[in-house]
Amino acid sequence: MTEIAPSVRLDQWLWAARFFKTRSLAKQAIENGRVEVDAQRAKASRAVREGDRVDVVRGDERFEIEVRALSTVRSGAAIAQSLYVETVESRRRREEARALRAAQRDGFRPPEQRPDKRARRLLRALGDFDAA
Repeated sequence: MTEIAPSVRLDQWLWAARFFKTRSLAKQAIENGRVEVDAQRAKASRAVREGDRVDVVRGDERFEIEVRALSTVRSGAAIAQSLYVETVESRRRREEARALRAAQRDGFRPPEQRPDKRARRLLRALGDFDAA
């Protein structure tokens, strides 16, 4: 199901490993410096080989991975996860950051309905509501 090659373009591999939905998004992330290979800024056409260390920043998450297999074909999630191994430290940091974000938004409850006239006046008085 996967094509084995001695090296694969970085943008193709990131797409096949399901870090990005499209190759153009992978290429854009690489051009913006969110992807490094062996601690060096890379180009989309850079050849990735087994054993390379790749750092990927996607949104609020940072992945530190080691390339285990190569593929230019986008397959199922189980196959995509077999293309790389994430470091234990990276996984721990991502889980801690995810738990922190969940704790920060835990106390917030969006209102069930729009504020009425009285509530809007109170919000304006507090200065937290920018009404036009």
